Amino acid sequence: MPERVFLIGPMGSGKTTVGRQLARRLGMDFLDLDLELQARCGVEVAVIFEIEGESGFRQRESALLDELSRRDGLVLATGGGSVLSAENRRMLTERGLVVYLQTSVDQQLKRLERDKQRPLLQAPDRRQRLTELAEQRDPIYLSCADLVVRSSSISPPAMAANVARRIRQHIDGAQVS
Repeated sequence: MPERVFLIGPMGSGKTTVGRQLARRLGMDFLDLDLELQARCGVEVAVIFEIEGESGFRQRESALLDELSRRDGLVLATGGGSVLSAENRRMLTERGLVVYLQTSVDQQLKRLERDKQRPLLQAPDRRQRLTELAEQRDPIYLSCADLVVRSSSISPPAMAANVARRIRQHIDGAQVS
């Protein structure tokens, strides 16, 4: 197993829910970058956005990613926009196995239906907003992913089992080459 597994993908792709269960399956610790940032700042991400703007939030996110991406035995769920920074992408790709949990806008809308917390989701037309984010970010996710796993409507335990199986296949394939 890799020392570190980094989950990337859009909001609502299952990074946190699946990540917790994946970490258990792999015998690793789990952290969510956004939740860890909130714990350290003592306020929710939305408040950081409100006070410091997206650029202030991204600076804090990058500094924490630098720290956490060095920890061994960790499954880390990143924020959906963590990959926007070239430096963040470099940290992720150099320090661990990057798994992109790919999902559809329809699936995101379903999973995020009641979410009122995410700053980038506060838009009059959520579908349009998620579509715009997908158009911008999907190519970036694909460019830095070691593995792409379709985040489907199966249960989180089944999804975690699928991701763990794919990681093992990836590692086995890398050792054969």
